[in-house]
Amino acid sequence: MKRLSSKQTIIYIIVLVVMWGANWPLTKLALAYTPPLLFAGLRTLIGGAILVIFALHRLNKLRLKDNWHIYLISSLFNIILYYGLQTIGLNYLPAGLFSAIVFLQPVLLGLLSWIWLGEPMFGMKIIGLLLGSIGVFTLSATGFNGSYSSFIGILLALGTAVFWSLGVVYMKKTNEQVDAIWAISIQLVIGGAFLISTGTIFENWSEIIWNVPFITYLLTISIFVIAIGWVLYFKLVSSGEVSRVSSYTFLIPVVSILTSSLLLNEAVTVNLLMGLILIMVSILLVNYKQKVNQEKENVRQVT
Repeated sequence: MKRLSSKQTIIYIIVLVVMWGANWPLTKLALAYTPPLLFAGLRTLIGGAILVIFALHRLNKLRLKDNWHIYLISSLFNIILYYGLQTIGLNYLPAGLFSAIVFLQPVLLGLLSWIWLGEPMFGMKIIGLLLGSIGVFTLSATGFNGSYSSFIGILLALGTAVFWSLGVVYMKKTNEQVDAIWAISIQLVIGGAFLISTGTIFENWSEIIWNVPFITYLLTISIFVIAIGWVLYFKLVSSGEVSRVSSYTFLIPVVSILTSSLLLNEAVTVNLLMGLILIMVSILLVNYKQKVNQEKENVRQVT
């Protein structure tokens, strides 16, 4: 995939952080009108169907016979397990707290990318990833008490982070074998169909309240968070170092907690400022080595 310019990277990151940060409270609001598995399936299937329409002009790049296993494995990690656990887990924890735990993901991605993709691991990156992890916990530390937290919810949030990390690294590992748009589209369709099928067995369609608020949440999430969001995310991951790009996703819980406070009246404390400072330092540390190495490479090429 063509490498993004610095300006494109910044724009993509800002848009992605805002959309994915707002996703958590929007999903929490939508769950008041629908069972979780059916909603997870509907939003991913709609998002996937939208991308399939835009990908039809490059049908020759689908190569389903050769790449079906890649689509299936990616769907299992990135859609079925990630969205399935995420949507169920939001019934057990506040949206801001749940997203904060999920965003241990950049730390896991940094380790997996080092082990599986051979990306460089250096002292400041390790410190940066750890600070980011501490930052997302600091954001919602006051939520860990009897009235807000749930052991099941915490386990589901951790599982969401683990499976998402595995899915992203697998996509990066196989991105030369598949077309990016088709890879995202097919895994969304497969995952959405599976989640809807599972929801049909264990849940009841009659429990969905098809009113204006629910349809608005469903379409907003399907179009912006699922379809556009995943394309932007994998464009960023495919064009750069996985752990470097992922360090910026530490900012998503900040947006999530702010929007949750506005939409859901979830509490915002002094921990928000402390966590944000730690996250910003984390991003600087993770990206510092990359900039230094790039400057040295530029000097070497000139001389």
